Amino acid sequence: MERNEGNMDEIKDREISHDELLHGLRQFTAARIGIGRTGASIPISQSLELKLAHAHARDAVYSELDIDKLSADLKQFELLVLVLHSKAAYREQYLQRPDLGRQLDEASVSTLRYYSHDKTDITIIIADGLSATAVNHNTIGLLKILIPQLQASGFKLAPLCLVKQGRVAIADHIGADLNSRLAIILIGERPGLSSADSMGVYLTYNPKVGLTDESRNCISNIRPHGLTFKMASKKIFYLIQEAFKRKLSGVVLKDNTGLLDS
Repeated sequence: MERNEGNMDEIKDREISHDELLHGLRQFTAARIGIGRTGASIPISQSLELKLAHAHARDAVYSELDIDKLSADLKQFELLVLVLHSKAAYREQYLQRPDLGRQLDEASVSTLRYYSHDKTDITIIIADGLSATAVNHNTIGLLKILIPQLQASGFKLAPLCLVKQGRVAIADHIGADLNSRLAIILIGERPGLSSADSMGVYLTYNPKVGLTDESRNCISNIRPHGLTFKMASKKIFYLIQEAFKRKLSGVVLKDNTGLLDS
């Protein structure tokens, strides 16, 4: 690799500011890098921005699914929509008892039994997770691309399931009860200080109660300023096709969509 000796000499001859050194990196990340300092502390503007980001993250954790709007928006896909609930009765209990967020309450179990007669290929579950804000903002944009792809490919879809106070593993219960060969859950991810609206998608082939994380594939950071809906849908659709072809999911199933572009 050739070096630009003229530029190197120029750099040596003058003092480079802190901002200049980090300007290039700031264009590629919203992370707090090179925030500077005032004495032994960070600048007041950066301190206030950090507190605001922390407040947004806390708000996201305690946000609620907009069931009415999501239900109305999901009607465009002409699929039945079921509203379910985990055994976590309220938000504080959900945060303190992750095990309850992985299980359905009795009313939801009864609902699924009513609709579990026909075998299906895929169940799509939408759960609040740790950021209902992320799900409220990103679900429809992703499904507008993904569901037509699945339907055009001949996959039989189960009713769409909206789940309050749900954790990732609750998808295994729902997918199994609806006799689906594969379960997909769209769920709010743990909010970061620069991404309170990040949604993740987990998919599991042959879902059943008791599976652990190595049985699932995950696509994360789905949001307008992260992984775009188009790219996320491409990855999800690829993994679904491979899961059905190889009859498996999890650590043994790799996302090779990048190789397809090369």
